[in-house]
Amino acid sequence: MISTDPGASAFLRIEGLTKRFGSFTALDRVDLEIRPREFVCFLGPSGCGKTTLLRAIAGLDAQSEGRIWQAGRDISSLPPAERDFGIVFQSYALFPNLTVRDNVGYGLRSRGQGRAAIDARVAELLDLVGLPDSGRKYPSQLSGGQQQRVALARALATSPGLLLLDEPLSALDARVRARLRHEVKGLQRRLGITTIMVTHDQEEALTMADRIVVMNHGSIEQVGTPRDIYMRPATPFVADFVGTMNFLAGKVDAPGRVMLDGRAIACDTGTIAVGHEVQVCLRPEDVRVRGVVPGDANVLEVEITDMEFLGAFCRAGLAVAPGGGQRLSGDFSSNLIHDLGLAPGQRLSVALPADRLVVYTRG
Repeated sequence: MISTDPGASAFLRIEGLTKRFGSFTALDRVDLEIRPREFVCFLGPSGCGKTTLLRAIAGLDAQSEGRIWQAGRDISSLPPAERDFGIVFQSYALFPNLTVRDNVGYGLRSRGQGRAAIDARVAELLDLVGLPDSGRKYPSQLSGGQQQRVALARALATSPGLLLLDEPLSALDARVRARLRHEVKGLQRRLGITTIMVTHDQEEALTMADRIVVMNHGSIEQVGTPRDIYMRPATPFVADFVGTMNFLAGKVDAPGRVMLDGRAIACDTGTIAVGHEVQVCLRPEDVRVRGVVPGDANVLEVEITDMEFLGAFCRAGLAVAPGGGQRLSGDFSSNLIHDLGLAPGQRLSVALPADRLVVYTRG
């Protein structure tokens, strides 16, 4: 008998999930709730446990401990065939000897549906993913992006309540990947299907997810919207992994003030006690150059050591002067560089906006 969760409000709830492979703990007491119709990305470096967590949700790798609830029922011990999900793997896993039409309809045939119903559903799905005329082709006759669409159509064929995507775009080139991530997100919104996607690509997660689950060493570091994760990283790991971050060493001198190479920096020190060594963090794009005048708060004198052209902007290496020994990066637009005549070797004043600084304890 399948037990139910009388207090369930989330579509998917994970409680104390642990997965061990021998003496190695791949997941360590993971707790997570995912809402109905939400698009959630599991983000983290290789080996962090994100794919293991996805496979545990699907029942492909049984957890060592913990429980999983989906739509109010306990699915912790159910085999994959009895769980309500569709999945797209990194390799797409299409059957090479079957046509596109037969690949998409495979799950429907295994459920005993009639030919007419299968043909109608397959035609509907191929039209949905933009491949209405590809039903008679074989996977080898399709591009990588088209194969990804077929795999997605197959995963949706049985109208699952949950869609699982295991790095489905990682094998594609950058231009196709950028286009398809918008297509996948648009399709998810139209269908209203709760979706979990595993990715190590932070840009992919930031552009596609309603919420991001950042993982490291089998644990969750932070759960939040893309803006929260980027603007208010909860840990130094999240700050360093998502986007580019400057880390400057300092010491809390007073509540709301950090000494940085002898300069007082105003910032939110939270509950960090006076005397604690800290890291003051700032995104390169938040380093302010225009309109900096003597007397402004949080002003540093820096020297430009190098400039890296990155298309829409240049990333400038900045050494805190004189002889501070610390370095940071600033992202400067082409217009800014032209207007101020910025070049390596030049000294200038930069400001570190207090509302953009994040402070962590060191050690």
